Amino acid sequence: MALTPSNMLPLGTKAPDFSLIDTKDDQIKSLTELKGNKGTLVMFICNHCPFVIHVNEELVKLANDYHPKGINVIAISSNDVENYPQDGPEKMKIHAKENHYPFPYLYDETQEVAKAYDAACTPDFFLFDKDLELVYAGQLDSSRPGNDIPVTGNDLRAAMDALLNNETISPNQKPSMGCNIKWK
Repeated sequence: MALTPSNMLPLGTKAPDFSLIDTKDDQIKSLTELKGNKGTLVMFICNHCPFVIHVNEELVKLANDYHPKGINVIAISSNDVENYPQDGPEKMKIHAKENHYPFPYLYDETQEVAKAYDAACTPDFFLFDKDLELVYAGQLDSSRPGNDIPVTGNDLRAAMDALLNNETISPNQKPSMGCNIKWK
């Protein structure tokens, strides 16, 4: 487990478009089809990362809390499944069901989407406004496995609330930390 910070894509960046298979229903889904009316959270996660496992419950709460407010959540796994078979599409489907993911769980087989977003770690969060311009690229909160700080999602929730209230989101954003994406 290599502790890796996110790359902090520049704010204002337009969300790179994609069409990927949703492992929950085996249908191809695009960003255009999945985006929210008021905002879209794109997060790079995977099944086995202890940092993602640590926050899974909060990710589900976050999606359930903000979807009715117009912010949709999209999860993408881009890990190399040849060397990390536990992150393959069939296991993703099982993982999504076991964790009650209310959001699509997309498989980025070519890793092109992760590269387009400059994603570096799991979890890695990218919050876009209604026009798909990046307004937040930072951590969920300060909790990490073993640091005894409760998982609250407060950093990301503050950004999502500010987006919904048309308030300025602080440009001083702390990078997410997690396992590195497993590149081919």
